[in-house]
Amino acid sequence: MWDITDCQFCLFMICPPRIALVLITLSYAISGCATPEVQPSASPPAPSAVKTPEPSPPLKLELADPTTVANPQVEQYLSQLEAPTVSQGVWIQTQDALLANHQGTIPLPAASLTKVATSLAVLKKLGPNHRFETQMGYIGTLQNGELQGDLVIEGRADPFFVWEDAIALGNLLNQNNIRKVSGNVIVVGPFYMNYESDPVTSGTLLQQGLDNKRWPAEAQTQYQTLPSETPKPEVAIAGRIQTAATRPDQVKPLIRHRSLPVAELLKKMNQYSNNAMAEMLADQVGGAAVVAQMAAQETGVPPQEIQLVNGSGLSIDNRISPRAACAMFKAIARLLHPQKMTIADIFAVTGTDEGVHNERPLPQLAVLKSGTLNGVSALAGALPTQDQGVIWFAFINGEGDVERFRAEQEVLLKTWPTTSAAQLTPSPARQNLQPTHERVNQTSKHSGELIARE
Repeated sequence: MWDITDCQFCLFMICPPRIALVLITLSYAISGCATPEVQPSASPPAPSAVKTPEPSPPLKLELADPTTVANPQVEQYLSQLEAPTVSQGVWIQTQDALLANHQGTIPLPAASLTKVATSLAVLKKLGPNHRFETQMGYIGTLQNGELQGDLVIEGRADPFFVWEDAIALGNLLNQNNIRKVSGNVIVVGPFYMNYESDPVTSGTLLQQGLDNKRWPAEAQTQYQTLPSETPKPEVAIAGRIQTAATRPDQVKPLIRHRSLPVAELLKKMNQYSNNAMAEMLADQVGGAAVVAQMAAQETGVPPQEIQLVNGSGLSIDNRISPRAACAMFKAIARLLHPQKMTIADIFAVTGTDEGVHNERPLPQLAVLKSGTLNGVSALAGALPTQDQGVIWFAFINGEGDVERFRAEQEVLLKTWPTTSAAQLTPSPARQNLQPTHERVNQTSKHSGELIARE
């Protein structure tokens, strides 16, 4: 397991979160260390009223009783790893035929393949169209452009509330003729900003984002990515950041902000393997144990093949079998099919989407997720092939050189020439979805669309 170094922390202070992720990705690709994954600075608060899902009859697992299936290309691949074969797992299948299996049912350290389990559980629990709400209100009176009282921000666990959202809310406050706040910012509930789970830290970032005179360098940089006509908000807040367990009764509503839909949040999480987002989302379904339980239930694999201690993969104790990894991708595809969506709406498509895979010579048009810890490299997903249709695969390599593992994974995948496949194409209907907000008055509501982000 690796941690963010002081230098990486500085990148997050001076760069927008997305740019910082890319820079750290490149630095690790050059150095040969673990894949960059943003680790939360503190454990996210557990959501209130999260219930363990009701059990349902287990699914019948496809290819339920596999025997070892030899494959010349896989045997060559294993011989090139220069690592103990007992620490290697391979599972490759088509829709209904097993092509290769080497320890495919053995749970191995899966690193960020854990995020596949988290994605499956979140989709099952919340659905792809769920949006997280953040509400803003006030205590006091509004007179002559000044809120004489406190600004209240009530978070409901939006894992992707960033500078653009704060800037947009600041501009909406200005449109409501609010430019000064004489009191404090009161943070209620799980309010996260820029992947920070501490409410005081997130409240401080919000206070900065609402007033361009307080913008740090990364907020200035991120503002440059917005449309040129975007105003710079001016909401000067005189007081401090306070927290409250529940919303005060006297709060009057101002703004209701809704995040991107869950499907788009998951795709951003998976593209950049964002650990903080993964932990926040896993908490929303009940934590690691519930994620593992739901993933096993949805795939039909034995529970021992999915062993999780967190929702991100930042532990050697997160263990998933290669068979379970493939089954989770296929389960996600089944959940999305009624919405006319595919796994490409949740995971990165090579050659198309930005993310942690950009520097790797992986086959084009594959939909996949990787994971890296010290001595561990995992890769799983779906490959659209010319001769055998969609191939579902999972490689989990341990106790060896990560760069060698990656190189051999890439060589093995190139065994199958790729082509486009409709079942691995993202839904065109979801390409331009954005967060939304509503200005909420005491007697009426006015809807509007939030400033579009990249």
